[in-house]
Amino acid sequence: MQKHRELNDWLTYPSPSASQLQRQWLSRPGALTQGLRQLGELNLRVLSEKVCRAKRPEATRLGLSVGCALWQREVCMSIGGIDCVVAYSVTRLTATQGHWQALKRLRNRPLADILYNDRVIIRSHFEFSSPKLGTSLYKLTQAETAAGSRVLVRRSVFVRANQPLLVAEAFLPSFWAMAQRAALAG
Repeated sequence: MQKHRELNDWLTYPSPSASQLQRQWLSRPGALTQGLRQLGELNLRVLSEKVCRAKRPEATRLGLSVGCALWQREVCMSIGGIDCVVAYSVTRLTATQGHWQALKRLRNRPLADILYNDRVIIRSHFEFSSPKLGTSLYKLTQAETAAGSRVLVRRSVFVRANQPLLVAEAFLPSFWAMAQRAALAG
């Protein structure tokens, strides 16, 4: 039975066409980087960190006005030299001068380093989709995948002192091949 769709095609559950393995990883609680490290040597590289303006999807999800100044970070995580996950995070720019100021000092460390060490941070439920044309995640995943490859995305919002931080993680096809091999070996 299908649950409701959100305004911009984000689902409150993984797609029915997702495999059991995909559903497990997409719904995996806790730090994604911790799970990725179980598959091999994890490397994170920052693709960009910059000020941007909130587009309707981010603004709606964060409860902000369209055009609001945001701090955006885009990263690619690889396991054993193979790019597996690209991630995108945004929060109100003013929050990086207050409750989310550690975001600007992460460098090549994962966001998990600040998200899971502070008990006052709460996380929303996951939402699921595929990258949509024109979005930051679409642009990021197109550079990493072959035409027609299916990319699955999960997102959630972390809140600290009423300041939301949207985090979206796109699992590349190379990740699913690696996760499948690990599942069969384990």
